Amino acid sequence: MTKEELKKRESEIIKLAVAFCNEKLDEECALLCTKLIQKLGRKRSNPLQSGRLEIWAAAAVYTICSINFIFSKDSRLRLSPYDICEYFNTSSSTTGQKSKTIRDLLKISPYYDTEFSLRENIMSNPFFHIRIF
Repeated sequence: MTKEELKKRESEIIKLAVAFCNEKLDEECALLCTKLIQKLGRKRSNPLQSGRLEIWAAAAVYTICSINFIFSKDSRLRLSPYDICEYFNTSSSTTGQKSKTIRDLLKISPYYDTEFSLRENIMSNPFFHIRIF
């Protein structure tokens, strides 16, 4: 696959993820999904070169949602993994597996990652406010 073809796939995956975020979440989630997909696209062995575009988009959204506790009932944005899979017409097991692949490739903690966290989650993290003198 040529570099141009890979960039086109990446762009299409971003469009799908952003459309979902604009409809179901918010603009900040869309920006985080874009950042995550672009970072995946810069990997030496680009994982985006194979597989359905919808699965990659669903997995990117799933990853951002799980890092930001959006699956929690207490979340301001509140969404279920089922909502993501239904929207993208993907299975929950495949989406979850691709999300794990993304977390592994980008070395993202399943519990917290400042690079892909919503501002409100960073600000509410008690460790963010600790200053070492």
